[in-house]
Amino acid sequence: MKKYNPEKLTISNNDKMMLVSNLSTLLSAGIPIFESINTLKEESKENVKYFLDEVSDDMIQGKTLSDAFRKFPNVFSNININILKASEHAGNLEEALNDLKISVRRDIEFRDKIKGALLYPMVLLVVFFVVVLVILFVAIPKIATVFSNLRVELPLPTRILIFVSNALTTYTIPILAAVVLIIVALVYLYKNNKKRFLLALSSLPILSRLFQEIDITVFSRNLALLLNSGVAITTALELTQDVVLSKNVGKAIEDARVEVHSGGRMSEGFRKNKNAFPGVMVKIVEAGEKSGRLDSAMQDVSDYMDYNVSMNLKTTTALLEPAILVIVGIFMGGVMISIIAPIYNLISHIQVN
Repeated sequence: MKKYNPEKLTISNNDKMMLVSNLSTLLSAGIPIFESINTLKEESKENVKYFLDEVSDDMIQGKTLSDAFRKFPNVFSNININILKASEHAGNLEEALNDLKISVRRDIEFRDKIKGALLYPMVLLVVFFVVVLVILFVAIPKIATVFSNLRVELPLPTRILIFVSNALTTYTIPILAAVVLIIVALVYLYKNNKKRFLLALSSLPILSRLFQEIDITVFSRNLALLLNSGVAITTALELTQDVVLSKNVGKAIEDARVEVHSGGRMSEGFRKNKNAFPGVMVKIVEAGEKSGRLDSAMQDVSDYMDYNVSMNLKTTTALLEPAILVIVGIFMGGVMISIIAPIYNLISHIQVN
């Protein structure tokens, strides 16, 4: 079997959900944890099998499930590990695994919403890119040959268009190699600096508010899970602070943690940061603190923000689509004018003569 680096091993969200779900089902059926892991190994994919082998070996050496999972930071986050650790102490591991399964499923659904909303604008951009390439590789060379034979003086936009077309057709392989290298470099940088990349993206005016609401949704969902598992509120706030990108949201969480640590309420820390958390969320949290059901309140906040993100995604894509179409229209119009203008000038010159 192929050897993996535990610190770099990744498992897809779908595989992770199946793993956690099956493990929870086997434990609920009364099968011991060690036997359940060995059962799951039989029909698992290679990377999942390696993961289960390592977990099994660690548990033979006396480690707990949470300690065995801790070796794989790209598979289970610190939040997931702490949920499992708290449940092991409380003796309700199967319940924690079931909560984890629900959490992973919601993460998948949430990401699918975002991907689905961005699909149409991405398709538009791809179609636009293909059309531009067809024009530069097929149409422009033929038109350039006609203009060259007629020895017509061309305007600057037309000369630029012909120059780009000639460069692409003459140096196709070097340019293609350069584009591939740039794409590979960008993918590598994204994988190794994902947080910085997303942080830069979240600073864009049209996306900043959307990213902040996504942060609040992820934060509230994870906080609800941690509190429901019995993790102390200060520890839960410290852990969830690492999952957000927005500086405003991060500062609000830190203020809430300091407030709780000093004997105050979490809602007071949130209230100090009105630019980070909406008033409705603060009210829901305050009600949860008074009723003693803060975990349930945070889940309500997560559901509320999830709905808000869905609506804002629709609004954002509704704004992006016409903006992309306008940009495409302006570019294509410029290309058409660059082609038609010399022809029109030539016809006018012939008529005058």
